[in-house]
Amino acid sequence: MDTYFATYSLNIVALLFLLGLLINNNILNDHRKKPFIYGIVLTILVIFSEAGTILCSDGNIGLRGLNILFNVLGFALTPVIPIVLLAIFDGISLKKHLYLLLPTVLNIVAVVLSPLFGLIFYVDISNHYERGSIFALFVAVYIINIIILVIGTLRMCRKFLYPIKSKIIALSLFTVAGTCIQLLVPSVYTSWHCVTLSLFLYYILLSEFDGSFDTLTNLYNRAAFENAVKKLKGRKMFCIVVMDIDDFKKLNDTFGHDYGDIVLKRVAEIIQNSFDNECTCYRIGGDEFCIVCRDAKRKTVEKQLKCLTDNLTRERANDRRLPTVAYGYSFFQSGKNSDFLKQLKEADDQMYRFKQLRKNNSLPTDIQPGDQ
Repeated sequence: MDTYFATYSLNIVALLFLLGLLINNNILNDHRKKPFIYGIVLTILVIFSEAGTILCSDGNIGLRGLNILFNVLGFALTPVIPIVLLAIFDGISLKKHLYLLLPTVLNIVAVVLSPLFGLIFYVDISNHYERGSIFALFVAVYIINIIILVIGTLRMCRKFLYPIKSKIIALSLFTVAGTCIQLLVPSVYTSWHCVTLSLFLYYILLSEFDGSFDTLTNLYNRAAFENAVKKLKGRKMFCIVVMDIDDFKKLNDTFGHDYGDIVLKRVAEIIQNSFDNECTCYRIGGDEFCIVCRDAKRKTVEKQLKCLTDNLTRERANDRRLPTVAYGYSFFQSGKNSDFLKQLKEADDQMYRFKQLRKNNSLPTDIQPGDQ
């Protein structure tokens, strides 16, 4: 028993340490911190509950009430943890689809009724614990919620085109496997060691995820761009688009930096909405953006660039202070030697040639490189 309490204590200390890291983390978005804190606190409560059941289940009849209370807390709160963690990534969808909470609510009702009817668990008059007649319901709800967590997280990763799929699947399998060991062999207390480790790994993944985004525009940042460039080696085809905002310094000087930030956000949103899921958008400098398109069909890319021009033109009709955007692009086709820096320079040169033509009034503001 001393061994169990020593490991439980280590888990709780580790989780309190994680809580401190989380509160002082400047990378993780604030809207993620709150549900993550709830998840850590719930995990600590469940560990306390499991330790309490071990302490109170020694046959001492006087501790039967506490034993029942600890079991109720443990079985009721455990399936809630994956749902709370889902709120870290996708709280909005969770609010829209409240039916996802039905299995959790059903489990809580069954757990609360268990002391009377022995549904999920039963503690007899001699203070001995037994699994209830529908203990499988608790197992099913926990696994369902883990699956909901995985699907929700992967959905958000696909939305932001973040390469985290394999890591999330591996982490989820690790958690489920560790939990199932204890479910199959109740005397082996592995569940909360795995959950504690999973929370630490989840924290690392989330920090990596949020650390890849520009805080102002919510596009990927320069570090994410440089990481993506390394992964382009060996691709059969792709397209690089570079762009920047015309006369952005003049705009800042005229209307102030607050309006400059508004412009960056609006332009970033237009860029994001103009390209499909085969393209990833980055803010690589002050007013500089880059788009990496994995579908390198010229017709497809130019259609999306035309969409960008049209969307910006509509926005400028409502606010003439909005500047124009110039861009250039370069395609890599299979059969050539991949030289990213050369392609980036080609796209950059095209963009600056176009900017010079526009500055010399050789082109109207609504014409883009593909129209020359």
